[in-house]
Amino acid sequence: MDIHRVVGALYCTQRIEGLYHCELRVLKDAKGKLAVATDPVGAREGEWVFTVSGSAGRLAMGDNKILTDLAIGGIIDHWEA
Repeated sequence: MDIHRVVGALYCTQRIEGLYHCELRVLKDAKGKLAVATDPVGAREGEWVFTVSGSAGRLAMGDNKILTDLAIGGIIDHWEA
């Protein structure tokens, strides 16, 4: 698991079947590296989230047919760095 900040939504007009109906978010880590994750929890821009990767990303989406290797597992309410 990693901690990221949501910096925006990602909109795609063309997607593979395994990503239909998935909300996508652009995330930034502490070093400034950007990543894209599927979002089953409805995170908004500016919120801190924790992410799960690999097969755990698919499990977090609740459907093994969704082709993701990074998903938001939850919105962080409070944490101290």
